[in-house]
Amino acid sequence: MDHDTNTSFVDRIEETLIALLLGLMTLVTFANVVARYGFNSNILWALELTVFMFAWLVLLGASYAVKKSSHLGVDAIINVLSPGGRRALGLISAAACLIFAALMLKGSWDYWANFANLPATEGRWFPLGFEEKFRPKGWYETNDIPMPEVLRWMEDAFNDGDEYEKIPRFLPYVILPVSMALLLFRFAQAAWRIWRGDTDRLVASHEVEDELAEAAEAANIEEGKA
Repeated sequence: MDHDTNTSFVDRIEETLIALLLGLMTLVTFANVVARYGFNSNILWALELTVFMFAWLVLLGASYAVKKSSHLGVDAIINVLSPGGRRALGLISAAACLIFAALMLKGSWDYWANFANLPATEGRWFPLGFEEKFRPKGWYETNDIPMPEVLRWMEDAFNDGDEYEKIPRFLPYVILPVSMALLLFRFAQAAWRIWRGDTDRLVASHEVEDELAEAAEAANIEEGKA
């Protein structure tokens, strides 16, 4: 796999996962509706699985919106500054967002780690190493989602060989550190673009509206020619 392919995959991480999750949510919900109204039955685990997938969508959407510069932004002050001033404020904003994302990554790891029988980090704000003593929580299960046979190897790895009736909670919860790591990565990319001079802000603000207006105007011109 060459460098361009790797870059393309990294750039499409959120898009691929979001598309997959949307497809699975639609399939599971449709199957449950058919089971309920067509066969007077119910897929017990469908609701919980759909809730987890929706949570994944929201968390992945945060980093996706950073990548697309589509988070909400206020540019009333930025637009009256010089290019240098806009760039300086953009870098300050990027630094604040990087700190925020790093803190969120630490917090999400600390919450998830024990569910995977891993140590959380020490230190309230900054990781000062990993805990030497902690309470493993790999035995915690979800409420309804059954354990697939293909994942039975996790019983030896995380549950001392005891059988899981439902999937362990560290599986759906893993999106917490993963999504925060992606958010940190996307903010780092945005900060680099500002540093390089490709842009002077983290969000597109009204630029998207301007682009839509230009596209609509172009479409009207084409219709007039036709």
